[in-house]
Amino acid sequence: MSNYTIRPLAESDREWVRQFTIEHWGDAIVVAHGEVFEPHELPGFATFEGQECVGLLTYRIDGQSCEVVTINSLRGGGGVGSALIAEVVVAARALGCTRLYLITSNDNLNALRFYQKRGFALVAVHRNALERSRALKPSIALIGFDGIPLRDEIELEMWL
Repeated sequence: MSNYTIRPLAESDREWVRQFTIEHWGDAIVVAHGEVFEPHELPGFATFEGQECVGLLTYRIDGQSCEVVTINSLRGGGGVGSALIAEVVVAARALGCTRLYLITSNDNLNALRFYQKRGFALVAVHRNALERSRALKPSIALIGFDGIPLRDEIELEMWL
């Protein structure tokens, strides 16, 4: 990550975060565990290589828990995702959180590897959760990575 800089999102970033979310998540909203999120309204961190955004993470605080709502690295294997996780860990601890968690889908095997290598543990499989999510965001695909049917949400957590 030698040529990257990471900074907290600012109010002036909201529109480009909205556009980034549409481009990378297919809509301005994200749905997880039956809740609709607007990442452009959330706090987060952006990673830049020069003027180009190469990574984005958004999160929300809920009591003593911090949920990673979105994370994207546009430079796979370059340390961008790891650096974003490290930043949100620092922020969550500073805000008094004791737990960092996130949701991914059952087809996202790369994400499962990534998160576990960074200290997250699998804590729950929410069976058929994407059926309920599609009621809130009909554009969620039926088939995911490697032809795997998208059905379940997998929850991972890290104690801080």
